[in-house]
Amino acid sequence: MLPHALRRGLSVTGLLLATSFSAAALANETVTIQHSSGETEVPVNPQKAVVIDWSTLDTLQQLGVTVQGTPSNTAPELLKQYRDGDFIRAGSLFEPDLEVLQSTQPDLIITGRRAQGQYAEVAKFGPTIDVTPDPKDLLGSLERNTRLLGQIYAREAEAEALISKLEASVQELRKLTAEQGNGLLVLTTGGRMAAFGSGTRFGMIHDVFGLPQAVDNLQVGRHGHSVSFEFLLEANPDWLFVMDRDAAIGREGVAAAQLMDNELVKATTAGQKGQIVYLDPVSWYLLDNSGIGVMQTSVETLIEAFSAANR
Repeated sequence: MLPHALRRGLSVTGLLLATSFSAAALANETVTIQHSSGETEVPVNPQKAVVIDWSTLDTLQQLGVTVQGTPSNTAPELLKQYRDGDFIRAGSLFEPDLEVLQSTQPDLIITGRRAQGQYAEVAKFGPTIDVTPDPKDLLGSLERNTRLLGQIYAREAEAEALISKLEASVQELRKLTAEQGNGLLVLTTGGRMAAFGSGTRFGMIHDVFGLPQAVDNLQVGRHGHSVSFEFLLEANPDWLFVMDRDAAIGREGVAAAQLMDNELVKATTAGQKGQIVYLDPVSWYLLDNSGIGVMQTSVETLIEAFSAANR
């Protein structure tokens, strides 16, 4: 019989070898991902991933993953870990830097809505997936993207836990909106306003959270439906949701709250009841509420707003 110390040593050696083999196997493993621009085989646990989409970085942060490449733009406060450090800076959200991608040769590239038109060019420089959400299925898109990121980084259980928490919160919010009348969402920028309704990238107020629209037949397009204060008075929403684009992109201008401070807006039901909600511009505009972290926070904020109205 082998001495105890030798048996223990062999066991530890066996465990180390098994762990080493497992790590090596994982390093060589690939997974085929269905995404918004097709199907791509990507490595599991990529070692040099470049992500050109803030919402994806938000979801990865919730999964406990730090990547190697980001947009060159200054990261928003919630992703400040990417502001400094030795990261690959891969161009803007709209225009990825192809020379950087060519020189760094990432083993995974992830693009989002703003760079979707560049997908074919970007995909020449490494395995690339496109996580652009479907405006007609915003929650489903977010859940799909969370799951595929969990699959790529072998964090499926963490992804499912985040999705389960979000779904429970959305159900709670939908119960509250069922008794709250209707609503209208407007984006302000440069002293102008545009309304966004069902089927748009900001339509989740209605499509996901269940609040009826104050106005039907709004234009469905990237820039929304141009509106005036007289339009808001005539629409007379029970709830008015306001998003300040200038604040989101760091541009000077008339603040949304200042713009809304007038007699026409105050005369609406939303104005009279104090039911004007200023949405977080970074979450809603810059990240399209498409990262699971910002989506969870947005849902909880609205739960608080609607719950306060019931007290």
